[in-house]
Formats: sequence, C-alpha cells, structure tokens
Amino acid sequence: MTTRIDCDTCVVRGWSCHDCVVTVLLGPPPELVFDDDERQALDVLAHSGLVPPLRLVEAVDGPEVESA
Repeated sequence: MTTRIDCDTCVVRGWSCHDCVVTVLLGPPPELVFDDDERQALDVLAHSGLVPPLRLVEAVDGPEVESA
C-alpha cells in the first residue's frame, strides 16, 4: 500500500504547510508517493520530535443529497 501526497489537493494547504514534514524535508512538491515503510519512518521521526508530522488532509466525498 502507498500514500499519495498531492499538495494541490490538501485541504489545509497554506495553513499547515509550514509545519508539515513534506515542506520541511523537500519543499512543497507537486505530488509524492510513499510506501508503508517510508510512511512509518516519517511517523517515527515525527513522534521523536525530529520533524513535524505529515499534515495532509484530503477531502472526502459527502453523501449525495437529492433536492426536493
């Protein structure tokens, strides 16, 4: 399994970029892909206080509501 990081689709882009591990390590990229091992390594670094956590927040589709 992989984690696709597309900063263009991050809901908190701009507000949280300064405190996101992607920006700290690489600058704002157009898109990244991390596998499970890489994601776990970033989590360990963040939990240890060495880098900020990943702040990626992706929008989710809500329920479809039909108009009356």
